[in-house]
Amino acid sequence: MNQNQVRSWKVMTWNVRGINSSWKWDSVKNKISEAQCDIVCLQETKKDNFDSLFLRKTCPPTLDTYDILPSVGASGGILIAWRGSLFSGNRVSCNNFAITVEFCSRHDYSKWVLTCIYGPCTPEGKGMFLDRFRNIQMSPETDWLILGDFNLI
Repeated sequence: MNQNQVRSWKVMTWNVRGINSSWKWDSVKNKISEAQCDIVCLQETKKDNFDSLFLRKTCPPTLDTYDILPSVGASGGILIAWRGSLFSGNRVSCNNFAITVEFCSRHDYSKWVLTCIYGPCTPEGKGMFLDRFRNIQMSPETDWLILGDFNLI
């Protein structure tokens, strides 16, 4: 690829430790706006569903497309939101711990994969998570970004 065609994207990741309280929405939205990111990945949303209205309350208007991994009860939950004007995104996979989206740039049609993780906190869950993660089969030619809260420390 010609060096002049290379484009960089800003990706933000954040463990929000719950986003159900309305008093938190403005703070989250302001911090995301301040970061001027193209994609935001929020972990530990503790939210079991999202809609476009909720997205507008918690993200700047430029982040208009999203995918989610709902929380289970009061734990977990992931939101990946992105600029639909810059990317198309398709879910590749989803499990209890992660959501993976393949992005295609509307600028140059390059493709890459993003995996956002919210790892389990229990010892049994950590073992299961690491086993699943170890067995992922991703082509070496794939540009892959893995981020999130692994809960391993």
